[in-house]
Amino acid sequence: MSKELLKIENLKTSFRIKDDYYAAVDDVSLTVNKNELLAIVGESGCGKSALAFSIMGLHSRATIEGNILFKGKNIANLPPNDLNKFRGKDMGMIFQDPLTALNPLMIIGDQIGETLLLHNKNLSVNGRKVKVIELLKKVGIPRPEYTYNQFPHQLSGGMRQRVVIAMAIANNPELLIADEPTTALDVTIQSQILDLIKVLKEDSHAGIILITHDLGVVAEMADRVAVMYAGQIVEIADVYTIFENPLHPYTRSLLNSVPNSDETNSRLHVIQGVVPSLQNLPREGCRFSDRIPWVDSSFHEKNPVLHEVSPGHFVRCTCYKHFYFPHESKEEKQNVIS
Repeated sequence: MSKELLKIENLKTSFRIKDDYYAAVDDVSLTVNKNELLAIVGESGCGKSALAFSIMGLHSRATIEGNILFKGKNIANLPPNDLNKFRGKDMGMIFQDPLTALNPLMIIGDQIGETLLLHNKNLSVNGRKVKVIELLKKVGIPRPEYTYNQFPHQLSGGMRQRVVIAMAIANNPELLIADEPTTALDVTIQSQILDLIKVLKEDSHAGIILITHDLGVVAEMADRVAVMYAGQIVEIADVYTIFENPLHPYTRSLLNSVPNSDETNSRLHVIQGVVPSLQNLPREGCRFSDRIPWVDSSFHEKNPVLHEVSPGHFVRCTCYKHFYFPHESKEEKQNVIS
């Protein structure tokens, strides 16, 4: 029996700016298996959230090309009524900002209850309330009976995020997308939210896509990692390989930008430049080349593709074979993959 839950094939999501369309997600192919946590990492503006919203069909003004196969059924460009049969039931999403994800005019109990009602018409009013309180308990909310009757503005950021998680898991989805679920939360609450997601994966054996820029979280929670830059996947591998043998210059730069407490005298790498805007994004050649100008242009592919360098380990563009950091010693530079 196949473990493959979600398969994305050559996905391209384009947004209109003035008279032209620009791809924020450009030719992305990914798979997510049951009982697997796939982390998608990259700087802000790389297309991570655009990818998540594309999967859930939440872009109202975008063109979607390619295939999004959920349990074998192509859900790309499905009409809203057909897509709603999957959203909230088989597919759930934890949004980045819980305050905007919740209706300020509805009490918490009714908002979670509405999710249950949409996909279970036979559930009685009392049965629905019992189920909502069970969900609030499951996500670690104290005094769930009291919280049931509260409005979103009466809760803290961490509590609101737990409510959003309760809504996302209300119908036991097989696929859960968490879009930077700990943004703007303090460190203690972040840890509790991530522990909760980990427990949910263990309990339900769901496939989870975790979108984050926190590499520490990735190291602790992920099974596989996809590194995204300028709308494309530039490297994908299991979590151990990504941290022990990163190859793409962008992946290596991200990891080298993280402070290392074990190496107090190590130099912190700063990635030159910024992620280009959609309108200024180079559509030919290596999209990361402008941020590593010391690597000769001849080492980049004209049309970079993903190369399988070892089983399950894919890297975009051959420039990884020639990349080094400017501050590296002569001996370190000589160890560049040839």
